[in-house]
Amino acid sequence: MRAWGVTYDTGFTNCGSTTHEPFDPDVVAEDMRIIREELLADAVRITGGVADRLEIAARHAAAVGLEVWYCPFTNDLTTDQLLAFLLDAAERAEQIRREGANIRFLAGSEISIMTIGLMPGETLSERSAVLADPALVREILPDVQRRTNALLAQAVEGARERFRGLIGYASLPMEGVDWTPFDFIATDAGYRDAGNAAALPANLAAMTSHGKPFAVTEFGCAPFTGAADRGSRGDIIGYDEQSGQATRLTETVERNEPEQAAYLLDLLDVYDSGGVDTAFVYTFASRHLPTSEHPERDFDLGSFGIVKILPDGRTGSAYPGMPWEPKAAFSALAEYGRARAGTSAV
Repeated sequence: MRAWGVTYDTGFTNCGSTTHEPFDPDVVAEDMRIIREELLADAVRITGGVADRLEIAARHAAAVGLEVWYCPFTNDLTTDQLLAFLLDAAERAEQIRREGANIRFLAGSEISIMTIGLMPGETLSERSAVLADPALVREILPDVQRRTNALLAQAVEGARERFRGLIGYASLPMEGVDWTPFDFIATDAGYRDAGNAAALPANLAAMTSHGKPFAVTEFGCAPFTGAADRGSRGDIIGYDEQSGQATRLTETVERNEPEQAAYLLDLLDVYDSGGVDTAFVYTFASRHLPTSEHPERDFDLGSFGIVKILPDGRTGSAYPGMPWEPKAAFSALAEYGRARAGTSAV
């Protein structure tokens, strides 16, 4: 692989709040330093739905020498609102590029299910429910793909007028993206599970055969026994429908951080040998899913983060002043980063 890194959530918006509260620019700056200097990552994919936060995090990432993948990840915007958000983001990314940053722009992420007007449903919950009905999905999919590609065509045309670097899009397979106007191909569906593991090599070969660099913008699993076989389906968190806040674990599981770490390292090797250009571990931190001394409220068990968010404003000991502690995955990735750096230095 040319590069590897982690996804960094600046706040996915839902139900009037975000998944990164509080958002402290000083903590973000230190997170970026740690990603670069401790993990020795090459790149960071910065996501979120708050415009200023994306820019702040991107500037901190650029300052420490990370390759920045500037990726708006919005929710419950109309198509017009999304287009305006993306074009504003492209302008912000271009300003950072002009200041010397190594930066790429992603014209959104998973917009078919996150945006009002591309598929049925006024809320994310309603749109997600549609996906649970295979017959309905088959019926609406051609129109969803047509609408999604039409909006992406507008977005990439407008982005090119504002951003002079490489442009891609973090896609879902069902979207059937026309990659013609993009510089590289990217997918958020990089998760391996027991059901798709056998087909993964063929899927990678198909994606890398288009003649454009291919990036895996998300892959990971939760830190419990059996999570590696579930991949992206390892969601064991129950949320309040009104507030969007985590309220309970939906099942009892056993913490198994080594399984999460092994999954990440194995997939990095798979992607390296499979011709992937860049791969991003999902995710650095899930700040909306703190750990707890009470097992029934240890939401970190369902977090794909490589660090464990501490409860009640506490700070950790491994990196004093930071609101998290490393998991086994963090340490494993740091070793992976050191090995890559050592290989590159030879």
